[in-house]
Amino acid sequence: MASKSKSGNTIWETVKTVFWALLIAGIFRTIFFQPFWIPSGSMKDTLLVGDFLFVNKMAYGYSFASCPTLRLPSIGIDIDATDICGFLRGDNARILGGEPERGDIIVFRHPVDGSDFIKRVVGLPGDRVQMRDGVLYINDMASTLEPDGVFEEIYEPQGPFGVRPRCMGGAVGQGAICVKERFIETFPDGHRHAVLNVGDQRSDHTGVFNVPEGHYFFIGDNRDNSTDSRVPQAVGGVGFVPYENLIGRANRVMFSSAGRSMLYFWTWRSDRFFKRLE
Repeated sequence: MASKSKSGNTIWETVKTVFWALLIAGIFRTIFFQPFWIPSGSMKDTLLVGDFLFVNKMAYGYSFASCPTLRLPSIGIDIDATDICGFLRGDNARILGGEPERGDIIVFRHPVDGSDFIKRVVGLPGDRVQMRDGVLYINDMASTLEPDGVFEEIYEPQGPFGVRPRCMGGAVGQGAICVKERFIETFPDGHRHAVLNVGDQRSDHTGVFNVPEGHYFFIGDNRDNSTDSRVPQAVGGVGFVPYENLIGRANRVMFSSAGRSMLYFWTWRSDRFFKRLE
């Protein structure tokens, strides 16, 4: 009898331990930092496929988008932020809200499908944004582009989705070197960061985007391989992103894996440990 009682107590203690561990992890993820693994190349070479980082959720305060989303289709789990905090959605406001600065790298919730995106904010509320011949104009002032060599990578499947990179001159053979032009872009207000160029694309020539109040305009650093605010939501793009959809700011890469999984430690990139993002 005592043995059964002891066994029951052990199971109950284990259940309580798991419960509190999950609760603490959930609170930590909701309030402080959210882990994010880069799945695509839209922010190269600032962020590479396989970079792992923590997003600072305290940077801009909290909204419905701050609640965690957990999708594990293999075991039937599909919990969206709106399932938990949907009652906060719709007023485009934040608790303890802070304003992003132009040039911040931000994880945000797609305004239509709710998926997490990471891009650089280039347009603030009230700004005029336009691409002219591959040059970014903000409020009719041109950003400068300073040639900075090339960015090279192997043409092969990358990350968990096995996406191949885009290269200047088109696709190259499997295992060959894929090359892109690299520039240092400087905004009119002085913020500097690297951008990549594959060639002349339709997204290098746009009309003027007038950013509405309470919204932001995002572009990927890999300019010719990024689905972002240059494409309207109605045709599959991101469009203008509401303030309440911001999740947090990315400041630093913690580690990076060049393999299909971040668990493959032998593929970790030693030069990207704790790398600060510009």
